[in-house]
Amino acid sequence: METMNRREWMLRVLGTSAAVSALSAGAVRSAYAHPRPTKNAISLATWSLVRSFRANVCKLADIARICRQDFAIDGIEYVNQFFENPLESYLKRLNKAAADHGVENVLIMVDDEGDMIAKDKKTRMQSAINHRKWVEIAAYLGCHAIRCNARGGGNSLAEDPDSLDRARESFGDLIEYARQFKINVLIENHGGISSDPEWLPALCKKINSPDFGLLPDYGNYGKLSREQRCEAVRKAMPYAKGVSVKAEWKSDHTHSEYDLAELLQISKESGYTGFWGIESGMREAAATAPEEIKKNDWQAVLWTKAVIEKVVFGKT
Repeated sequence: METMNRREWMLRVLGTSAAVSALSAGAVRSAYAHPRPTKNAISLATWSLVRSFRANVCKLADIARICRQDFAIDGIEYVNQFFENPLESYLKRLNKAAADHGVENVLIMVDDEGDMIAKDKKTRMQSAINHRKWVEIAAYLGCHAIRCNARGGGNSLAEDPDSLDRARESFGDLIEYARQFKINVLIENHGGISSDPEWLPALCKKINSPDFGLLPDYGNYGKLSREQRCEAVRKAMPYAKGVSVKAEWKSDHTHSEYDLAELLQISKESGYTGFWGIESGMREAAATAPEEIKKNDWQAVLWTKAVIEKVVFGKT
């Protein structure tokens, strides 16, 4: 795609008017040479604070400050649902906040942009097009990736074997588009067929692209035994370009769903290096007051961070 066409695309998808400047092609180009980080660091998936967002405790422009001052965390994993108005002026604020606080913009988790593996070709290819604006926004923010979902198919590889070919077609189109911006396209095990431990590794083999990979989420494999969950993580990690350290704490500081330290150790032993993304919550909490919601969200992040620091960085 020629430079002017990229600019025209951003003018269109961001809904700019004469009074609001669009992302310039030069601004995007200057930002997009960002390979996947290989030095271990901790990032915050902003979904960890979803209750706080909904209670108006914080906004996306606050996240860089929160990461640095409250959590001493080095990276941000954005969620597209939390972008209030992704025009250039807004994105500049996010970049400035990240720079001011020494925090890296890591990736954008993209939801609700269509079914990438729908059986109807027109539907899935439209979904691939819908994701393009987030590729360019990720590039402008200096992220290395967007995270997509794999929706629209069956619930397992055995049930829907043709899903691999459908996914290769739509994700292949998106990967090709994202390549010009040096943006990786990742899939998370996030329900449906993507939570089948066999499906995502099989798709990575089929697509076989250095610009494609996984964001394994420890908690999104459904009801598996301890051994099955450990094996699912082992199978996913060779293709990981990020890790979603899902933690669902109870208020007594216990984590009974699975052994978080064990899964972190498996990921570490796989040879993975990069950002370890905290996606946490106090899942049994019934707080409704904003100050209590914030207290629970912040505590869950800090507890998860402590486990990562112990296993990955050897801190005691």
